[in-house]
Amino acid sequence: MSEAVEHRAEGSRTFARRLGIRCPAPGSWGTDHRGYSRLRRGRVLAALAVLVACLLTFHSAVPNTVGRIGSLLETFLPWLGLAVPLLLVTALLRRSVTALVALLLPAAAWSILFAPRPAPASEERAGLVAVQHNVNDVNTDPAGTARTLLRVRPDLVALEEVTPAALLAYENELARHLPHHAVVGTVGLWSAHPLEDVRPVDIKPRGFGPGWNRALRATAVTPQGPVAVHVAHLPSVRLGLRHGFSSAWRDESARLLGAALAAEKEARVILLGDLNSTVDDRGLDPVLAQVGVAGEGFAFSWPASFPVARIDQIMARSAAVTRVRSLPATGSDHLPITATITL
Repeated sequence: MSEAVEHRAEGSRTFARRLGIRCPAPGSWGTDHRGYSRLRRGRVLAALAVLVACLLTFHSAVPNTVGRIGSLLETFLPWLGLAVPLLLVTALLRRSVTALVALLLPAAAWSILFAPRPAPASEERAGLVAVQHNVNDVNTDPAGTARTLLRVRPDLVALEEVTPAALLAYENELARHLPHHAVVGTVGLWSAHPLEDVRPVDIKPRGFGPGWNRALRATAVTPQGPVAVHVAHLPSVRLGLRHGFSSAWRDESARLLGAALAAEKEARVILLGDLNSTVDDRGLDPVLAQVGVAGEGFAFSWPASFPVARIDQIMARSAAVTRVRSLPATGSDHLPITATITL
């Protein structure tokens, strides 16, 4: 480097220092204080990015043997995406090319799993509007809850945790637009179309008493033909330090529900319910083997105060479920969800 060029470079560095800008010494561009290049820096960040990508892509490989940690991961799987912006900011601060490149893996994995997709062409056709809601057995305003659900002009409304004390309020409000209904135990179905062949469905885990009735099926006679509609409320799961993610009863009930759906003779089936499970949780596999889910949207439903997971589900067989979204809060600890079902 000539003396003139070196002098100008030194002058630039002096000016930058006066402005409070740190300038690396000559020959140190792209290295840190330990002499690591931008390619070597951030290897830990890159490893974390690869780990997040693997958890997103291969979550079913995480074992459920200890505390059912696999199901716990799958319950909150979409939230792993938050790791991407956090790692991105850290990688930029570290000026790590390696970490930035590695971040493409979890970003792509999350996008494939959860990014919104264009609605299918079948969505353009008229369909049934369904609403699913766990109304909470201590809901102090059942009439107001029912009015909230009717705002989307549904054809089908499924309710769970319906108590005898609140049933009359639901019947009076919903009957104004949904004249047909059936109630079994604590679950109910209201319909704009006639309901036939209503009967309970046994999804009771072993050891539960005979009064535990939380599933029904009915045939809705729609203009497009008969459709079997199932309403179910699977047992709750528990999370604790001692036993981890306790879902054995939920999983057993899901197997029974899956068997009932497999035995359903109607070609078209709709399942509405509080399944206490996200669609990514392997515990719901027996059900998912029989019915499909919507391919877009989060529609988180629980808890109502700060929704982090969709454990209320609208599913169907030989029909398309689209436009899934959450509805405004009611007097329940769950948010209602609604979807359009194209037969």
